[in-house]
Amino acid sequence: MKLRAITVGTFATALIFGVIAIAIASSTPKVQEPSDTAAYYKSKCVMCHGKKAEKKFDTTLSDEQLVEIVLKGKKAEKPPHMPGYAEKGVTADQAKAFVAHMKQLKATP
Repeated sequence: MKLRAITVGTFATALIFGVIAIAIASSTPKVQEPSDTAAYYKSKCVMCHGKKAEKKFDTTLSDEQLVEIVLKGKKAEKPPHMPGYAEKGVTADQAKAFVAHMKQLKATP
């Protein structure tokens, strides 16, 4: 009888911890991955560059220069400054995709 009570108690404790772990995992906000260019742009870039990349995006610069800015950042005349996204996990290929996405947004009426 004593062994059954210990077994039931152990099972109940494990079940409670499992439920707590699931609740924590489901409530943790998801980090937007740089691989989803449009969603990442909306979550990280639109507040400064606008929905159509109409702000602070100089299309007279070469793609290489724009990629460099995405990766290393740029100090603007006045804040907010463009942060470097290489240190946030963005690769050169992803930066190229962001530049292409922004050019497409800007070109779309």
